[in-house]
Parts: sequence; C-alpha cells; structure tokens
Amino acid sequence: MATPNYGYEKRQKELAKKKKKEDKLREKANRKLSPSSDGLAPGDPETDVASLERDPPTAPELPTKNG
Repeated sequence: MATPNYGYEKRQKELAKKKKKEDKLREKANRKLSPSSDGLAPGDPETDVASLERDPPTAPELPTKNG
C-alpha cells in the first residue's frame, strides 16, 4: 500500500485557505465600493434616513400629576 503524501495534502489546504482569504477580501472591497441596503426598503420610514431628517421622532407625552 502507498504511503500518504502529507506534503501534497498540506499544500492543497494552504491553497484553499489562500483562495478563501482572497475571496473574502474581494467581497469586502465590493461591499465598500457599492454599498447596498441588504433587504431594507428605500421608502421604509424606519430605515429611510431622509424621512428621519424631515420627520424627527417625537417623545411620548408623560402623564402629569395634575391630570
């Protein structure tokens, strides 16, 4: 029976690790260049920054002692 070639296996793991790292960096660069809302609706008042600038959130009125 042939002996395992550990050097080959190690090299394959290193190549896979290097490829995964490069893919991650590429994806990160793509996200940085073209940011998207990832499922957030542009007209949604909870996520729309422009609507928050026009209509700032109001604080709820607290009950007073007199009434």
